[in-house]
Order: sequence, then structure tokens, then C-alpha cells
Amino acid sequence: MILETVLLLAAALFCVGLFGALTQQSVVMLMMGLELMLGGLIVGAAAVWHHLSPAATDGQVLIVVLVTVMAVEMAVGFAVVTALFRAREVDMTDMAAELRE
Repeated sequence: MILETVLLLAAALFCVGLFGALTQQSVVMLMMGLELMLGGLIVGAAAVWHHLSPAATDGQVLIVVLVTVMAVEMAVGFAVVTALFRAREVDMTDMAAELRE
């Protein structure tokens, strides 16, 4: 595959994730949009890194670290959402905004 095609895929993933993050009110759907945005960034970074230096393994290690960080971030996010729902039955973003007070 050529670089432009992969970058187009990454941009499409990022745009779909951005649309999902901006339009959804459910906390779970918001986190899914953020996950898509991060996935698009990782795909784009991997494609550029492979295009610039295909023999180097530094890019592969960076991508594995980024995917690991993304998985940990989503696990912590879902744990927080689960705790919020169990404590106060909050599952929408506008209800979670009232928790500041």
C-alpha cells in the first residue's frame, strides 16, 4: 500500500472518532470515539515511520508502547465510568458535569 492510502485511512478513522466524540452524550460512546481517534493517530504514525525508515525497529517499539498505553487508558476510563454509574447512576456526559459542584 502506498503512504497516501494509509494516511487517508488514518484521517478517516480520526474524523469518525472526532464526530463520535463531539456528538455523543453517552460516556461509553464518547470513549469509543476517543479510541477511534487514537487508533487513527497510531495508524498514521506507523505508516509515516515505516515510510521514512522501514528497516528500523524503533517505530515498531513505539507503536507497541502506544497501543499498550491506549489499552491501559481505556481500562482506567471504563473503571471510572463503572464506578460513577454504580455510585450515582451517571451514564451521560451532562449528568457527569453536575458532579463538579
